[in-house]
Order: sequence, then structure tokens, then C-alpha cells
Amino acid sequence: MKKIGVILSGCGVRDGSEIHEAVLTLLAIDNSGAKAVCLAPDIELDEVNHLTMQDTGAKRNVLVEAARIARGDIADVKNAKAEELDAIVLPGGFGAAKNLCSFAFEGPKGNVQPDVLKLIRDMAAAKKPICAICIAPAVLALALGKDLAPKLTIGNDAGTAQAINATGSSHVECPATEFVVDRDNLIVSTPAYMLAGGIAEAAKGIEKAIKATLELIK
Repeated sequence: MKKIGVILSGCGVRDGSEIHEAVLTLLAIDNSGAKAVCLAPDIELDEVNHLTMQDTGAKRNVLVEAARIARGDIADVKNAKAEELDAIVLPGGFGAAKNLCSFAFEGPKGNVQPDVLKLIRDMAAAKKPICAICIAPAVLALALGKDLAPKLTIGNDAGTAQAINATGSSHVECPATEFVVDRDNLIVSTPAYMLAGGIAEAAKGIEKAIKATLELIK
């Protein structure tokens, strides 16, 4: 059975993983006959009240929060090994841009959380597929832009696309129901809620992207 690492960034669209995207990812992996291996960094996040969408000033732990989505079956990403995984997927949500990297604050000059960076680079070096959803392609742009110049999509937002290009990556416009494949670098991306008007629309793109990712596994 293929093992697909799913790197979560918390629980909730404003401060962690977008829950719909994360669950749709897990469902698509399971429906494909593969096994999802949930991972998250053991770091702190700035909490956002999802009723008011305002910062609370409190802190939460990314790994502990992500465990809510994974139903407790999750591991610290620093212990993940590329040789034990067949592919990895990064769902979106602002946590991808705030917790997995600093793209939300520093744009193309940002950095990727070290444990996440290592796994992404190890997977790329091993020529194993990587999928990124919604804003998560920004993590890959920061991690791989200078070395691999990957083709990525976050949809069609001009400002974000410009920041993606500034990392050395190449942004490709794409609708929410479709995906972009960089076959040279084995990278798949789809806009999801960067463009989707609802969960059904996001699901179409995510299902296709996961299918395309699994087809790249050698």
C-alpha cells in the first residue's frame, strides 16, 4: 500500500489547515487505496477566533491542533523520512503560509519551517511526488524555487502569483476544478479555496490533483 504523507499546519482556515481541504485530501487518498500518514510540526501558532476571525492573542500547538483532523493518528514531521513515504501532500489554509513557512509575513523572502523544509527537499531529491493545495504551493515555492524553479498554481490572484514568481518558481493560472502538473519536478498543485466558491468545487480539483499525484509515483 502506498504511503502518502499529509503535512498539516493546525486546525482551522485562519490559523491552521483548511479543514475541508484536509478532509477532502484524506478522503481522496483513502478512496485511491493508499494510506495517509498525517504529519505536523511541533511548534506554536497564533490562535484566531474563527467566529470573529480576529486574533485572540493566545497560542496553540500546531501538532496538537492538527491531531484533531487526524483523529489523533499523527506524528511530528521531524521524524518523517522520505524513504518511508511514496508522496507528500500539503493542504491549504493560512497555517500553510503562517506556520509551515513565513510567506504570509515575508512573501518571497520568507523561510520554510526547518523540519518541513527538510522533508520537502528530501522528497524532491528522491524524485518522489509532492502535491500542494490552495496557498500551500507558496511553501514549495520558498523551499524549491531557487533550485528547481517549479511550475505551481494558486489560481489567478495576481499579487500572490507575482510573489510565487519572485521565488524563482513559475506560476500557472488554473481554475479551482483543475490542477497543474510539473512533470519534470513531479509537483502537482490545485487552487481549491483560493478560487472555489464551495466545497463541491474544491473537491473536484483536490480529487483530480491527488489522483495525478498518485499516478506520478514510480
